[in-house]
Amino acid sequence: MGSQWEDKSKPHLNIVFVGHVDHGKSTTVGRLLLDSGHIEQHEIDKFEKEAQERGKAGFGFAYVMDGLKEERERGITIDVAHKEFFTPTYYWTVIDAPGHRDFVKNMITGTSQADAAVLCVAANDGVNAQTKEHTFLARVLGVKQLIVNVNKMDISGVSWSEDRYNEVVTEVSNLLKMAGFNPADVSFIPCSAFDGDNVFNKSDNTPWYSGPTLFEAIDAIDMPPKPTDKPLRLPIQDVYKISGIGTVPVGKIETGVLHTGRTVMFNPSQKSAEVKSIEMHHTEVAKAEPGDNVGFNVRGLAATDIRRGDVVGYTDNEPSFVRHDETFVGNIQLMDIPKAIGAGYTPVFHAHTAQVAVRFVELLEKTNKDGKTANPDFLITGDAALVRFQPTKPMAIEQMDTFPELSRFAIRDMGKTVAAGVCMKIEKK
Repeated sequence: MGSQWEDKSKPHLNIVFVGHVDHGKSTTVGRLLLDSGHIEQHEIDKFEKEAQERGKAGFGFAYVMDGLKEERERGITIDVAHKEFFTPTYYWTVIDAPGHRDFVKNMITGTSQADAAVLCVAANDGVNAQTKEHTFLARVLGVKQLIVNVNKMDISGVSWSEDRYNEVVTEVSNLLKMAGFNPADVSFIPCSAFDGDNVFNKSDNTPWYSGPTLFEAIDAIDMPPKPTDKPLRLPIQDVYKISGIGTVPVGKIETGVLHTGRTVMFNPSQKSAEVKSIEMHHTEVAKAEPGDNVGFNVRGLAATDIRRGDVVGYTDNEPSFVRHDETFVGNIQLMDIPKAIGAGYTPVFHAHTAQVAVRFVELLEKTNKDGKTANPDFLITGDAALVRFQPTKPMAIEQMDTFPELSRFAIRDMGKTVAAGVCMKIEKK
């Protein structure tokens, strides 16, 4: 079933729904898809029947997103479920944010940068630890545009109280400021995803609210500019040796324009070569832009000269990298670490296509519910911190103020994502 706005040639954007596990993310997405005509009531009814059989009455909506059997049995969201929907202006992909495990890594390594986020906050509960974490996370992951769904306005004890709504807005606004968002740019919407108030349909329960519905707020997101005017940055995903052609690196352009006939530099490998030809979707092209996945043939380089994790730029503006004897300062949000960590901790950093073990050299500052602490001795789950890092081998990374697209990293340890961060300053020797 399609919606009345279905048209895949519309501008495409990614949107992510974040917030505490019980604040109604999946129900909000289910309600949005149902009421806007993207799924039919009988699909929800089928899921609801299944939910009731498992003693989870009212979970029908959530099941639309939670496609996996294991998740249904546990009643939580694990997998990253991709759902598409259309608004009058855009074609959207919903990136569902489950816990943290690989969602963070996937977001950072560029498979699905979110252009916008909906933060779900339950009106009865307000801001809690996970709300904080997800807000910081959205900021670190580069989400520019945020919408706050003040959900569960129908719940007993709240009962559509304007005063309670305003309290939650104030509380969330303070959090947004702390995380680096400007609350004045954020839409706050009083909703009941369960009953459908102000999600797609305007509610009669909020005569005191005159703003947009959630659907309208999503449609009003600004299209982010394509950074074609910035210098070229292209992280290498793979390098192929193709007989009769030569060395062909492959990757997705983050910024700038790749042209044939120009000389490019691969860093940190520090090799340069001329671009002989560019191929996209099995077609030769003269140039390629941000978002394009390309393969390009380079003259005079062996496939062993360059590698995954290298970043390509032109020789007049080379991609920056940090040598193993240099440091960089990063801002991190800790998600889920088994124990307290301090200087000397050396997990693996995933930045664009690179994976490098990086050492925590010095803890400069931490921020948590008690405020800021300079030079803390250790960090624990939930802390946000400023840290000096040193990679164990050369690593391509850029500063947030010059190339935000390549400044982000996920920190992984013991098979899971333990933190997300952003490079603030590279300290060259």
